[in-house]
Parts: sequence; structure tokens; C-alpha cells
Amino acid sequence: MSMLSIFYAVLFNVAAIVLFAGLANRIRRYAASPAPLKIATTPAPITQSGVYWRLVREVVYFESLFKSSKWTWIFGWTFHFTLFLVTLRHLRYFQEPVWLPIAMIQPFGTYGGFVMVAALGGLWGRRWLVDRVRYISTPSDHLHLALLMLIGISGLTMRFVSHTDIVAVKAFMLGLMRFDWQPLPADPILLVHLGLVAILMIIFPLSKLLHAPGLFFSPTRNQTDNAREVRHVSAWAAALDKRP
Repeated sequence: MSMLSIFYAVLFNVAAIVLFAGLANRIRRYAASPAPLKIATTPAPITQSGVYWRLVREVVYFESLFKSSKWTWIFGWTFHFTLFLVTLRHLRYFQEPVWLPIAMIQPFGTYGGFVMVAALGGLWGRRWLVDRVRYISTPSDHLHLALLMLIGISGLTMRFVSHTDIVAVKAFMLGLMRFDWQPLPADPILLVHLGLVAILMIIFPLSKLLHAPGLFFSPTRNQTDNAREVRHVSAWAAALDKRP
């Protein structure tokens, strides 16, 4: 096996460790962070079941974004939905045999890639064209969008312009999961695509992209609006009250 294949195998193993360990650490920190105030954004549910339904609407429909900015909602929701389809499509590289639902979703994931890149273009254009958004945008915001767009464009290039040996790619991915490394095709576009994906995996736990799990720990979304009925005491404050 070539040094190139060994390098990418090591790279993806390191990226996977950083991704999952970093996510676990961040989620642990989110869960341990005190929430001393009752700050649910109104109108907010007054029951716990209502909170669960509110979180479902946020995750599936981006409800608060829809209420605040319709154009941003269109680009943001479209990007996340098509990213979901593309991710499901790529599961075929990690399954043998491929599950029937994953096989059926292949054409939707393929052409969803075009929509995903277009939606990313809309989100990036918003960073330049809307004054108030341009003012608060940082270099990392632009780099994240550029990274995602390059991943999408390189993937579409392999699919429609410069084809690669997907059988060998699948063998490589399955080999990573089974700790049985296999050769990786040396196609330049494939190497760029996989390198960018590995970079995304590494920076994900360290970046603003953590809004994905962070949503579930946001006190403005996961609290009931019962401040008048129930006194809110965070866990760390309750522990202090119990001291002798």
C-alpha cells in the first residue's frame, strides 16, 4: 500500500477521534454549564412537553429563523436539508450490503448537491451584501462557508466531470471501519475532497458549527415559561443551599 493511502488512513483516524472526542467534551461542558436565570424566549411553552415540541420545530423547521428572516431561512433550511440528503447518500460507502432506504435516496442526494452549493452561495452572499451581517462576520465565518462550498463542488466534480473508482473508495472506507486499511485511488479531486472533509471533521468541535448540538442546551429554547409559578434554581445553586 502506498504512503499516500497510509497518510489518508491515519488522517481520517485522527479526524474521527478529534470529532467524536471533541463533540463529547463540548456536550459534557454544555450540560454542566449553570443556567441561573429563567430566560426562555417568549412566547414560550409552559409545559415540558411543549418544550420538546418547540425543540422539534427548531430542529426540523428552523422556526425562529423563519420568523426573523425569510430569505435567510430559505437558504439556511435548504442547505441543511440537502446536506442531510447528501450525508445519507454517502452512507453507502460505509455499508455492505447497502440498506434499501440508502439505495433509494441516491438520486435525491446526487442532485441535492447542486442545491446545497447554491444555498451555500446564498448564505455567503448574505455575508457580503447585507450591511448588518457583514459588520458582524468574522474571517472564520467566511472560511467555514468556503470549506463547505469546496467540499460540495469537489464532490460534484467527481460525480459529473472527473470520475473516480468508487469501488476502491468504498473498500478504503470499509477498511477504515474494520481496521483493515485498503489502497486509496490517487485521483487529485478525490484527494482534495477527502482532505477537506477531514479538515471539517477536525475543526467541527472547535468552531461555530457546534450550534448543531448547542441548540439543545440553549436556555432560551429548553426552558419552560413558568417563572411566576415555579422558582428556578440551578443545580449548582441548589447544592450551595444544602451546605451546612
